[in-house]
Formats: sequence, C-alpha cells, structure tokens
Amino acid sequence: MYKVFVNELPLILTNKLSETGNGEYFPLNESSIQTAIKALKKKKLEAAYIYHPNHEEILKKFTKEIPLVVAAGGVVTNKMGEVLFIYRNEKWDLPKGKLDKGESIEDCAVREVMEETGVKDLRIENFLRTTYHVFSNNGKYTLKEVHWYAMKTEYDGKLKPEKKEGIFKVKWKGPQKIQKALQNSYPNIKLLFGD
Repeated sequence: MYKVFVNELPLILTNKLSETGNGEYFPLNESSIQTAIKALKKKKLEAAYIYHPNHEEILKKFTKEIPLVVAAGGVVTNKMGEVLFIYRNEKWDLPKGKLDKGESIEDCAVREVMEETGVKDLRIENFLRTTYHVFSNNGKYTLKEVHWYAMKTEYDGKLKPEKKEGIFKVKWKGPQKIQKALQNSYPNIKLLFGD
C-alpha cells in the first residue's frame, strides 16, 4: 500500500479491496486516476483508492500515468535537539528538493538542505521513510516521491532562506514550537513526526 497525498487528502494505491471501506475506489488507468485526483482536490471525497491486484507493479503502473519526480530531504537536528524548519507557501515544511541527474539520493538530501537553509556540516544518521504527494505542474499532475533522512549538525551559524525557491524563513524549533508548526504543515511532514 502507498499513501499519496492530494492536498490534505489520501489517495491510496492498494492491492487489497478490503482497505477501500470508507472511500471510493478506482481502477488503475489514466482517466480513473485523473478523476480520483480531481475529486480529492475539490474535496468531493475524503479518500480515494486506486486498486491493482499486483502490489509490486502498482507504483510502476501509476507512474506510467502520472509522471514521477524523485526528491530527498532531511529532518535536521542541532546539538540542542531542535529541528530545522522552512516556511514556504504559508506553511511550515522541511527542506527537500529534486534529485539531479547522476546524484545519489543521500547527496541530494544533504545538498538540498544546505541550499534551502544555509546549514552546513550535515551528517546523515539514518533513512526515515519515503512520502508521496501529487502536485500540479503547468496544469499536469505529477507524483513527488520524497526520501527523508534524519540528519545531525553542529552548525550554529546564520540561517539563509533560499528566497528564489520561495523560502522566506528558516527556524530551529524545539518540541513545543514543532507541535505548533505541525498544525500549519503538510500531512507528509506530520507523518515524519509520528502524527
């Protein structure tokens, strides 16, 4: 099963019909996928399910219909245990970005965090999870697959938001401020904090 977010609502890619109890399910073809995404965007459904019997094939077949962009990012912690957040599109988010050709996913995660925040001396601790969401790119739906890593840094220099990427704030946040930020964030970001 894959949980793909369309705005705040889940589009579930599944090989089990039993998981489709509280939403509508659609076959795995282009027109059904488009219909499901549009219904979620307009909040006509609380959840949509794309069914295909073969779990190994479902994501591959889905990305034949909706182009895939691979990205990576980090949940970065400093020596005080605070987590690095960015503010973009009026929401609190975590630094992430698209994979460059020939780049490893780990290198992409480190590079994107540095570019978007100005934080240096990043060490990847471990892989956290992969999240999925659909966004509109020049009127066409695209699936973004983001590989998230837990990172540590001793960096305590100036934070530099990457304004050309629409980032206007970069902040270190402790436990209370993290909880507050998550109230104005995305479902995939909440998943990284066990929400």
